[in-house]
Amino acid sequence: MIKNPFSVIFLKEENEDNKGSVEFQVVSFTNRIRRLTSHLELHKKDYLSQRGLRKILGKRQRLLAYLSKKKKNRVRYKELIGRLEIRETKNH
Repeated sequence: MIKNPFSVIFLKEENEDNKGSVEFQVVSFTNRIRRLTSHLELHKKDYLSQRGLRKILGKRQRLLAYLSKKKKNRVRYKELIGRLEIRETKNH
């Protein structure tokens, strides 16, 4: 299994007291998603891991929706999306 060095560095930058923040949770879910994705590339018929991946994706999606809805959190949302490179930014 290959670890993503970018995500490990990002986690070290976070404050240890701030583990309950939405950003920290999204980062940890993203790390788990990347690990499970690489696992599922090798084990295509691991249906239990596929189910776990779908659950984690749903949790991350709900947290990102929460961040994007609040006006004061828009900047935090866009910054987080840019740092994790999980969604394409819309250019108008």
